Amino acid sequence: MLDLVSKRNWFFLLSVLVMIPGAISLLIPPRLKPGIEFTSGTTFAFRYVEQASTEQIDDLMGELGYGDAQVQSTGDNQFLVRTEEIAGSETTPPVGPPLPSEREELELALSERFGGFIDTSGNPTNQFIEFSSVSAAVSRDIGRNAAIAVAMASVAILLYITYSFRNVPNSFRYGASAIVALLHDVVLVVGIFSILGKFADVEVDTFFITGLLTVVGFSVHDSIVVFDRIRENVGAGVFRSFPAAVNHSLLQTLGRSLNTSLTLIFSIVALLLLGGESIRDFLLVLLIGVSTGVYSSVFVASMFLVSWEQGDFARLWQRLTGRRSASTEAVPAE
Repeated sequence: MLDLVSKRNWFFLLSVLVMIPGAISLLIPPRLKPGIEFTSGTTFAFRYVEQASTEQIDDLMGELGYGDAQVQSTGDNQFLVRTEEIAGSETTPPVGPPLPSEREELELALSERFGGFIDTSGNPTNQFIEFSSVSAAVSRDIGRNAAIAVAMASVAILLYITYSFRNVPNSFRYGASAIVALLHDVVLVVGIFSILGKFADVEVDTFFITGLLTVVGFSVHDSIVVFDRIRENVGAGVFRSFPAAVNHSLLQTLGRSLNTSLTLIFSIVALLLLGGESIRDFLLVLLIGVSTGVYSSVFVASMFLVSWEQGDFARLWQRLTGRRSASTEAVPAE
């Protein structure tokens, strides 16, 4: 029978080697390329009647005084523009007729080129298809709330798994091992996006946070499936050691994990190839996170649990510090 557990140190080494490039990138500022939700600014989309290029729109924005605008083509004569925060049409003076807002002035100036705007149904219009503006105060709240959401989700998962496995010895170790696998996936995704931000201008936005929370849930879901099988096999008492029970459980669930994950990965790849530009980053987070989640649930969470149960970390601590630990004498050799 294939013995995966005995090679757990090699799997740990592989994870570290894969995470190193992203960790190095995160140490180099800017760690991530923030999107409009995490800085401040305005995004708007419009579609022209006549043919226009990204370079022409970029030059036009420069003529209008928005030289830092980022112009992106999102379809046939359709463009998405990110620029500094501009005032929307809700701005009105307290007395007298309302003056054109900065948005309305921009809509008028842009629509006069290339035959005017059309909406998503192809009808003439004088307004942007989409318009959103985020202030600096709001962007700070979004960044803070996103960090709090990830932290709260991790604590809740730790408590839930510890409670769910309360009938097995050291149930807290199951929860902690799942969190280690979760952090493994999160660090990998964030590290890869840090690299993509530096070399491909990929930004992190609210879609990134949404995708990251989805990855957190998927990673824990797969780890619980493996842990549940470990609990059954350990309770059956037919295995000579805990590592043997874990190894048998991994081989039992490996095929199921691969099959369910591959079907999800195929769907995500199809959406990446055929879906819209606006959800590309969200799908990219899912693709990376689901792929690493399959690996971490099998080769990180379960292996971490075995190492903890076998006293590997206590022996490593003893080697590093020269101090003997009581647990290293109490734990039998594998």
